[in-house]
Amino acid sequence: MKFLGVIPSRYASTRLEGKPLKDICGHTMVEWVYRRALLSKLDNVVIATDDEKIIKEVKSFGGNVIMTRKDHINGTSRIAEVCKTYSDYDVIVNIQGDEPLIEPDMINSIIDSFLEDKSIPMSTLKHKLSTMEEIENPNFVKVVTDKNDFAIYFSRSVVPYPRNLDLKNYYKHIGIYGYKRDFVMEYSKMESTPLELSESLEQLRVLENGYKIKVIETPYKIIGVDTQEELDKVRKYITEHNIKIK
Repeated sequence: MKFLGVIPSRYASTRLEGKPLKDICGHTMVEWVYRRALLSKLDNVVIATDDEKIIKEVKSFGGNVIMTRKDHINGTSRIAEVCKTYSDYDVIVNIQGDEPLIEPDMINSIIDSFLEDKSIPMSTLKHKLSTMEEIENPNFVKVVTDKNDFAIYFSRSVVPYPRNLDLKNYYKHIGIYGYKRDFVMEYSKMESTPLELSESLEQLRVLENGYKIKVIETPYKIIGVDTQEELDKVRKYITEHNIKIK
């Protein structure tokens, strides 16, 4: 099987304009994500954007980049467009463009899930939550899985309901996805579904259409960047831990 990593990267952002081009200790955010993705077992990595400034930046550090349409409503739609060009890959891994410290082993976990079970159409990650503050935070999407580690539901609410509170039952969904190439093409054409619209969670469309999502537990936390405060936090973390781009 051949694996392609795709990093959707948009210049426009409601909370942090030009986010992919923000400097993080001498390198742009988009370069951090790209370089760390290259450390994984992916066969190839490409940045998918709709902005010439990002095209120019990626070419400046020797990265692979493709221009996509501006009218995509979500990252999955943009990835489906990329699939038309990169047609010789079996699995597409959707890597968030605002997670500059993504661990390569997180990507490898997605890859391994398809190598271990070639029948699954889609996989993603989860990370254990340990405090009620995290569990009750609507910005932390919770995932509930069955005994075979397939998703039952994703929610911004507290699920399961803590009638008999047991913290071992709570997991945060980590928004990195792997898809079979044919499935992502099909998925991108599906109409939005009621639960997806209610929770504003695109992955619920998959479950509502009767497909399975494999969910793998990871020990790693993600430091995403949506605000200036989070950007400053990442800069501080990289400086304090002397992390170098490779």
